[in-house]
Amino acid sequence: MSSNKKYWKSVEELENSSIVEALRNNEFVEEIPTDEFLGNAEALSTSGTSRRDFLKYVGFSTAAVTLAACEGPVHKSIPYVLQPEQIIPGVADYYATTVFDGFDFANLLVKTREGRPIKIENNTIAGAKFSANARIHASILGLYDSGRLKEPRVDGKNSSWSAVDLKIKSSLAEAKAKGGQVVLLTNTLASPSTEKLIAEFIAKNPNAKHVVYDAVSSSDALDAFEAAYGERALVDYDFSKSSLIVSVGADFLGDWQGGGYDSGYAQGRIPQNGKMSRHFQFESNMTLSGAAADKRVPMTTADQKQALVQIYNIVVGASVPVALDGKFKAEVVKAAQQLKAAGSKGVLVSGIEDKNAQLLVLAINQALVSEAFSTAGTRQIRKGSNAVVSQLIKDLEAGKVHTLIMSGVNPVYTLADSTAFVSGLKKVKTSVTFALKDDETASISTVAAPAPHYLESWGDVEITKGTYSLTQPTIRPIFNTKQFQDVLLSLNGVAGTFYDYLKANSAVFTAGSSWNKVLHDGVYVVGSTALAGGSIDVAAAANSVSKSKSSGEFELVLYTKTGMGDGQQANNPWLQEFPDPITRVSWDNYVTVSNADAKKLGLSNEIVANGGLNGSYATLTIADGTKLENVPVIVQPGQAVGTVGLAVGYGRKESLKEEMQVGLNAYALYKGFNGVQSVSIAKAGGEHEFACVQGQKTLMGRGDIIKETSLEIFNTKDAEHWNEKPMVSLDHQEVEATTVDLWESFDRTTGHHFNLSIDLNACTGCGACVIACHAENNVPVVGKAEVRRSRDMHWLRIDRYYSSESTFEGDNERKEGIAGLSSSLSTFNEMEKPGDNPQVAFQPVMCQHCNHAPCETVCPVAATSHGRQGQNHMAYNRCVGTRYCANNCPYKVRRFNWFLYNKNSEFDYHMNDDLGRMVLNPDVNVRSRGVMEKCSFCIQSTQAVILQAKREGRVVAKDEFNNACACSAACSSGAMVFGDVNDKESAVAKLAESERAYHLLEHVGTKPNVFYHVKVRNT
Repeated sequence: MSSNKKYWKSVEELENSSIVEALRNNEFVEEIPTDEFLGNAEALSTSGTSRRDFLKYVGFSTAAVTLAACEGPVHKSIPYVLQPEQIIPGVADYYATTVFDGFDFANLLVKTREGRPIKIENNTIAGAKFSANARIHASILGLYDSGRLKEPRVDGKNSSWSAVDLKIKSSLAEAKAKGGQVVLLTNTLASPSTEKLIAEFIAKNPNAKHVVYDAVSSSDALDAFEAAYGERALVDYDFSKSSLIVSVGADFLGDWQGGGYDSGYAQGRIPQNGKMSRHFQFESNMTLSGAAADKRVPMTTADQKQALVQIYNIVVGASVPVALDGKFKAEVVKAAQQLKAAGSKGVLVSGIEDKNAQLLVLAINQALVSEAFSTAGTRQIRKGSNAVVSQLIKDLEAGKVHTLIMSGVNPVYTLADSTAFVSGLKKVKTSVTFALKDDETASISTVAAPAPHYLESWGDVEITKGTYSLTQPTIRPIFNTKQFQDVLLSLNGVAGTFYDYLKANSAVFTAGSSWNKVLHDGVYVVGSTALAGGSIDVAAAANSVSKSKSSGEFELVLYTKTGMGDGQQANNPWLQEFPDPITRVSWDNYVTVSNADAKKLGLSNEIVANGGLNGSYATLTIADGTKLENVPVIVQPGQAVGTVGLAVGYGRKESLKEEMQVGLNAYALYKGFNGVQSVSIAKAGGEHEFACVQGQKTLMGRGDIIKETSLEIFNTKDAEHWNEKPMVSLDHQEVEATTVDLWESFDRTTGHHFNLSIDLNACTGCGACVIACHAENNVPVVGKAEVRRSRDMHWLRIDRYYSSESTFEGDNERKEGIAGLSSSLSTFNEMEKPGDNPQVAFQPVMCQHCNHAPCETVCPVAATSHGRQGQNHMAYNRCVGTRYCANNCPYKVRRFNWFLYNKNSEFDYHMNDDLGRMVLNPDVNVRSRGVMEKCSFCIQSTQAVILQAKREGRVVAKDEFNNACACSAACSSGAMVFGDVNDKESAVAKLAESERAYHLLEHVGTKPNVFYHVKVRNT
């Protein structure tokens, strides 16, 4: 039968808090001062009240909104005086490009309107294998950041590029004359043309050297691969070729090795012909990969190293001594045996920051002859060396560096020993920083050189060996910026621009094609041959790893959050407000602690009366005495006992709006470029207020939310057992609920009828769809205080559910059997144990576009109605904000626009300045206050597809609609598929016929146009 597990969103909910229960049934979490407004008899008697105003008074029930006008601002329309020939007003243009910022990378299409880039799309041409994550989708907002560095600055004063050029050249000449070092400090470039340009610079300046610095280091994995294969690169794993995946501390669905593995992984996770891949995850923090795993084992990093040696022993037949905790041994042996049995269809990956551990990973995959492991097409996106960067810091402190030129790095912020770097920087004669913003490093450099955004730049990228991509500008530079490469050309004495240099140099990589063809496609695949492995002493490496032991009471595991990454985009409000997929917290970083450790340390979380989540503060102290004080605490189910997690990328101050200056800088604890530190934890005073959406707009307590089953049951039982249909009584007969209607149904077989399919097996919770929806539909940012009040405006949310092995019925029976206080305490304590290592499911939820929509029947002004094509429409001009529709929606997907977020200094985000508003999509109305907002199935885009086909005199092509909906177009895992179910050949029509398909709350009879697929676990 279908799963009858208990699903829960938070530890507080599992504890059966009376406050949580009250909040579920209370729309208004804070008292509304209606008396202040309606109690003023004089004001009411002297006011004129139209029918619309009357409905506003009665329906809004709050002074702040009723006194506000609903009408949006009026602007004069100014036509082109001289229209550019290549621009057709109202028609979007798309440009292929590739982004690599030293941390994130993707092959893109950039949507522009009237010369303005407004949205990031995925390039789906053959060879363009890397899709945009949430951060890359949000990066377009950085183009219009009013806090960008706008003019070059020399010695603290605004200057000119000619003065910058002169300053650098004179410094280089002085360095050469005095024998001082010249250092180019950059992020990993992965750019053949830029690397060639740097080599020419070093040839011209023999006293110069190039140092590559990655803020989040992959040096150990790079060192291991270089030792084994002679090339400094990373393996680009293809998980679609594996039937068994074992991960030891590698969040490959997150940012491990740059990410981008979700597409291949999802291909094997959808059950086909009775088969799907199996996934073991051994980790400390609860990650996206752990959430997706069939079997997740939480353990410390020290235990992970022992587990890796145990797997090595079993796979290759070695006998290295292992000191593995007995409670983990059975699962580790089971995973290793299945991995060995899988042979070439198995693969092992690890994120352990230890060269010897990474050598074991290479040896295990070689022994398996793993098809997912290939030394051809290696990743070129990390090149940094911990040893080289450490030596640079020593040279700076010793005063050996005369001229330091930096690009794409912010070491004053990201280095753990940044005080040593700052001290050394003061001894440098000339320091130059190329940066988008006047960041922590640029602000104390001799020269702050404003760099263009990647959407204003030329460049080339080799993300994987044998794949050549071009970066092209989609808009002219907004400010007085200059590329690092153009300055290097000038320093080398080469005439012309970097565009000329790039075009000439690209011929080496595009043989067999042309510049225009590669520029049009964005990517060109040459291919590469596999590397031959050298001889390495794996036995010595295994013995070294086996000697690893825990040091200290707790391990601190640093990580990068899905929304913030390494912190480059800390001034991006879309990312700050993006709820973390696991904790569902936005606008913060925090230390995650297991429930057992939290009780031992006296740390806690609590949902307070207004629905907000509060938490304790803790002070973290690592082995060398470095402290991070007043770190907010989240009690995280699934956190390994004896470990705590903390995200880097927060705590920035320089060149950020005040609203974005949130969190603490965890890089201060990233000592020795090691993401695992021995730490002591002490409770601090006070209580932190989180902006957490985990308990808001919840469907908890409603049946048929998530359906799941095991692969065995899926293969051996009929669909009615694992995808049970709700039944109701009709004329004393049990019939399927979906066959009973309160209304007559329309004939929807004519024309288009849009549906959205969501496969719970393929969804990894990455959130790319959430940010893409933000960009496409002009969704406002409301800030931490409003999110805390349950007023976030996301049209699309990704619910995260934990599940236990106990059923609702079982829980109720245990509660009823409680006798006395002592029994109550012990029983409830035992019922909390499933929270120690829960199973996790992600479920994207947006407006379900019900064919029998409850919202439509209660709207007094017919603002919400159903369209012929299956979409639930919102007429903003008619809406008077009664919110009856939100109350009547069982899915809680409607958002009330409490305030005017556009041009409002109280909400000082991108919509509050002229530059930030340039990102707005002109096809979607910017809503004013007092109206309901929700997902529209991107109706503007579906109509654009229809009109394009009509203009070309053809029918809409099969699956042409899939890219019309922002969420499905952004989904790299294929979890979301949008289209016309009336086209029986379309992918969505075939998915609708799947035995795994079901609707949310089918028994309600709303007949949604969004359907889901039962989650199947290969347990």
